[in-house]
Amino acid sequence: MTKITLNAEFNFLQIIPVCFPDADEFTFWGEIFLSQETISILETSEGADRHQIRFCWKNFNFNLNFEYYSESLWINAEGIEAESQLEQLQKTLQSSLS
Repeated sequence: MTKITLNAEFNFLQIIPVCFPDADEFTFWGEIFLSQETISILETSEGADRHQIRFCWKNFNFNLNFEYYSESLWINAEGIEAESQLEQLQKTLQSSLS
């Protein structure tokens, strides 16, 4: 099962999936991971080793980030107001994975 952990010191959600997506599968994986009525995807960008999906949840913007070489997945907030919602977002995403 995918695990989502809040890092309160640095204000981000660390995502540890059972299996990390390949670089060319991240956008598809991310769209499935973020598939909820309350989440809308704003844009996606793919780089050589780092990909990102910007999304909106409850009128706050966040970024789902993926770095292929370090096998890192995390969500960061865009702004202080959004940072205050990370714990709630964590609960929302975790409950959808159960």
